[in-house]
Amino acid sequence: MGKLLKYLFLISFGGIVYILIELLWRGYSHWSMFVLGGMCFLLLGLINEKYTWDIPLTIQMLIGTFIITVMEFIAGCILNLWLGLNVWNYRNMPYNILGQICLPYMILWFFLSPVCIIVDDYIRHIFFDEEKPHYKLF
Repeated sequence: MGKLLKYLFLISFGGIVYILIELLWRGYSHWSMFVLGGMCFLLLGLINEKYTWDIPLTIQMLIGTFIITVMEFIAGCILNLWLGLNVWNYRNMPYNILGQICLPYMILWFFLSPVCIIVDDYIRHIFFDEEKPHYKLF
């Protein structure tokens, strides 16, 4: 039960922060972004559970970029293409795939992912008594 509550807390935290980022970035959001943002935040936090602390932060950033992009593509195919909710559309962005993911946002995810990874690690350390985070860049 403890792990479930921790994960629900982390998903909620990540979801709320992502909604706030979207509100600042584009002026509006959608409830599904709470779920997507929360799940991405949790998954990025799990990188240090799957791998040791020896993995460089830059590699974690690449893994995080991949995780966010895949999650965004899956969510976009369901929400936008299948259900027709039109939560986002990258068709006018360069190097997009089906208008659901694009290269410019992948680059943005690369630079956002270390913030998520580090914040998650410190939340786990402070609130859930997990190991104190330590990183190496390369």
